[in-house]
Amino acid sequence: MSEDSDREDGAGIPGGGEQPSAPAPEAPRRRISPKSPRQAIQPERAPPMPARSKRARHPLVVVLNFFLMAFVVVVLGVGAALYFGKSRFVAPGPLAETTNVLVARGADLPSIAQLLKRQNVIDSELLFSAAVRAYKQEGRLKAGEYEFKPGVSMREVMDTLVSGRSILHSFTVAEGLTSLQVVDRLRANDILVGDIDEVPPEGSLLPETYKFTRGTTRQELLNRMKRDHEKAAKEIWARRSPDLPIDNFRDFITLASIVEKETGRADERPRVAAVFINRLKKNMRLQSDPTIIYGLFGGKGKPADRPILKSDLTRETPYNTYTVAGLPPTPIANPGREAMEAVANPSRTDELYFVADGTGGHVFASSLDEHNRNVARWRKIEEARQAAIEAAGGKAAPVDQIAVDGVGDQPGVPAAKPD
Repeated sequence: MSEDSDREDGAGIPGGGEQPSAPAPEAPRRRISPKSPRQAIQPERAPPMPARSKRARHPLVVVLNFFLMAFVVVVLGVGAALYFGKSRFVAPGPLAETTNVLVARGADLPSIAQLLKRQNVIDSELLFSAAVRAYKQEGRLKAGEYEFKPGVSMREVMDTLVSGRSILHSFTVAEGLTSLQVVDRLRANDILVGDIDEVPPEGSLLPETYKFTRGTTRQELLNRMKRDHEKAAKEIWARRSPDLPIDNFRDFITLASIVEKETGRADERPRVAAVFINRLKKNMRLQSDPTIIYGLFGGKGKPADRPILKSDLTRETPYNTYTVAGLPPTPIANPGREAMEAVANPSRTDELYFVADGTGGHVFASSLDEHNRNVARWRKIEEARQAAIEAAGGKAAPVDQIAVDGVGDQPGVPAAKPD
């Protein structure tokens, strides 16, 4: 057989001369029925949802899914609340003008928040209270009177209440006031509260400007004046001049009170103190007008329209240093630091007299003759002043001669008004 016959009988057919199987018949195609135009635009029915697995339908899975969703919602809600709450807490508040707020002692957080809201310092009691608790500051809010500026934030309000930076008020005790006069001024102050147990001894209060918060009691402030006086006076007394002819603390305060009343000029106090100390050394009477006034009127003080009369100079009182030798039995006022310093360390001088110079100061003299000339000069100045006032149509008021005057061997009568 030829090669061509072999190729025709089995070439390319695996397994020899087997013939390939016939192709499978095609499945019959679904006949598409023609639709009307109306049917063509109708939506076809969606295919059915796949059946849920038995695990997804389990009650425990359903409950867990619910709580998971709820947790997510809560977390998102809390986060949003914290964000907006904090933003509002530090944002400028509604206050339009500076306002003082008094937080009473013992006030709790809800009452403080209500007070701040009522005075328009904050705009949300709930947010303020919640934030204070969140910052753990509830127990640290302090009572007091606070000043809040316009637009103050709730955060700044909280910080201020925690700091206790209350408004400080001032009470000034002027040098030379008596203890009764200080007590009267304390009682007239409407920021202080409470009453005073008793008028303290003369010369036991320190003239000073005292700072205090609203609600401070009058007795508390008075006690501060006593403590400050004792501290200052003892410090000054401890560094006194070694040749001071005063050997006890009580007399030191008494003489300082006289110096305080004699002159209001700080530069003169050491010289005035020296005059009195020199007179004590020479056993001369002090002859100080302020002691006469205290003996007549006590702690109330002399009425402004009441001059010193000549008859007052001989009135018998324990405080009349024209008739009584040495120092009076008690101080006649509350001396300041400068008056005490002046007595503890007086000027080095031999002066024994002084008299007003007509300008608010004094002229000093070591001899009686010089002093009498100074007195005559002062009387001319006073007469001219009185004449000028009367010429202007006014009524001249006599001016007290708060000074030591002298005539002859003893200090003499000051420029007192005749009876």
